[in-house]
Amino acid sequence: MATKIVITSGKGGVGKTTVTSNLGVALNNLGYRVLLIDLDFGLNNLDVVMGIENRVSYDILDVFEGRCRVKQALVEIKEHKNLFVLPSITKTVSSISGQNIKLIIEKVNAIFDYIILDCPAGIDVGFHRAISIADEAIVVTTPQLSSLRDADKVISILKSYRLDRVSLAINRVRGDLILENKMMMPSDVEGLLKTNLIGVLPEEDIVFLSSGGVPKNSSSYKAYKILSQNLIKNTKKIYDTTSKYSGFFGSIKRGLKRL
Repeated sequence: MATKIVITSGKGGVGKTTVTSNLGVALNNLGYRVLLIDLDFGLNNLDVVMGIENRVSYDILDVFEGRCRVKQALVEIKEHKNLFVLPSITKTVSSISGQNIKLIIEKVNAIFDYIILDCPAGIDVGFHRAISIADEAIVVTTPQLSSLRDADKVISILKSYRLDRVSLAINRVRGDLILENKMMMPSDVEGLLKTNLIGVLPEEDIVFLSSGGVPKNSSSYKAYKILSQNLIKNTKKIYDTTSKYSGFFGSIKRGLKRL
């Protein structure tokens, strides 16, 4: 029986789909069978982020309307055995309910360890449709004030659902700015939102340049590995984004970052 985790955010542009894809890869790297489902109808791009847009034959609407079976619509990531994507659709569809998606998931629930749901940004009907399916939720935010405000609204709504766990992932964190007191510390964000921190993810150019997971030699790879282990083991280890900017050589790196 798979654990169903929804990745959500209060606003768009915080990297929610990127977190979905890289968390899926990180869990798969640990040996788990993972299914990523894109529930962002109309604004979907999980297939692009995973590099499979040219391999999609069927999508979730085809499954819902009976044109294919669920397994026929799943696309396996070539570089990652037992990591699959159920693609979304390029138009808004109100006819698919949370119950419909539950029935779709039930057909493959037994063959996966984790099912990760990429939720639409905001708190409209698509948000509630995705949340109604999940066992757990991870709220993605950035350290910016507007993002934190929207994340707080989402967390308040999530409390009305009977989820097993609601966690916080802070994306695009810059250690150099934290050391210069120009960005909030992750622990301060955790305290402000009153939600347990499950992961801190650094801002890194390679994240935007990669598809199907970040390179193993990147800081982001280490951060997602820690996040996935926290998820599985319920531990609280957090990636330190400031370490490479500390000390004498770190101060040089901070100076170069400003250029």
